[in-house]
Amino acid sequence: MPVINVEDLTDKDKALMEVNQLKLEVKLERWLTSKCCEEIKDYIQAGVEEDTLVKGIAEDKNPFKEKGGCTIC
Repeated sequence: MPVINVEDLTDKDKALMEVNQLKLEVKLERWLTSKCCEEIKDYIQAGVEEDTLVKGIAEDKNPFKEKGGCTIC
């Protein structure tokens, strides 16, 4: 898909692009926010056992652990 510089378009072209975008958006299925939040919460809780952000990284498997101390001579 080619890159389009919107500043170079006429007002008519901009309006046509907006109408086309709105036609696409109106076809999308909409869900209640409360239902989406429940599903997201369930998804997160289902993976909490494998989530390193929740559990943390084991010290022996941590690639960012310092290998040794710094000494000043």
